[in-house]
Amino acid sequence: MVKKLGSYVLSEFNSVPYVLGFIGKTFRESFAFLRTKSSRKILIMQLLFTFIEALPLIAVISTAIGTAIYILGDKFLSSIGQSQLIYNLLSIVVTLELGPVIVAFIVTARSATAIATEIGGMVTSHQIESYISCGVDPISHLVSPRFLGVTMSVFFLNLYFSFCGLLGPAVIQFIINPANVVNFVQGVLSSITVKVLFTSILKSVLFGMIISICATYYGFSVERSSTEIPVVGISAVGKSVLGIILVDVFIIILFYF
Repeated sequence: MVKKLGSYVLSEFNSVPYVLGFIGKTFRESFAFLRTKSSRKILIMQLLFTFIEALPLIAVISTAIGTAIYILGDKFLSSIGQSQLIYNLLSIVVTLELGPVIVAFIVTARSATAIATEIGGMVTSHQIESYISCGVDPISHLVSPRFLGVTMSVFFLNLYFSFCGLLGPAVIQFIINPANVVNFVQGVLSSITVKVLFTSILKSVLFGMIISICATYYGFSVERSSTEIPVVGISAVGKSVLGIILVDVFIIILFYF
């Protein structure tokens, strides 16, 4: 058991230079991609799948969560005479924490698996070799548009999640007491500080990068057998979730501890 554990640790460390090189080239080619018109169709299709098609799901989840937090939180805070803290509670839970994390998990479940299996299938069908033989860089043509598409999608979906998550309680407040809606909106806007908004945006951008890099990296890790494709899909999801949680905890400690 110790021997197997040591072999696994060594293999992980041996792959670190390759992983760092892959990440560095992905960033470099992504900046170059923004100045060219190549592979724009891949970027558009990635945005369509990851961002546009996820909007209804995000709307339902965020509205339900925001409404539940508002009802339960307002009831509890009112019982202890601190009902004015409901705005801070919504800001912290919906905008700062749940928004980026839940969006990242949804994108991981939908897009990370799809990207990893798609690229893995291209490897087994020798399409990657065909690109290389034609002088096309797979990183520039395949990874960069997916990297940008997923990162942009997580960023916009996070803002959309916060909007819907705060809109649900506003609708409830309008039904209960229409005259108090203006105070509710003002309280929510005042509770969303620059620090909260910046932290939420930073999380969403980093989460998008983690998801796209894990998905593409494990997609290229397929060797020759098609039976490896489901395995790399699972690995991409697992590593993405782990990276999201670790980065989330690190950012919270860095900004709020």
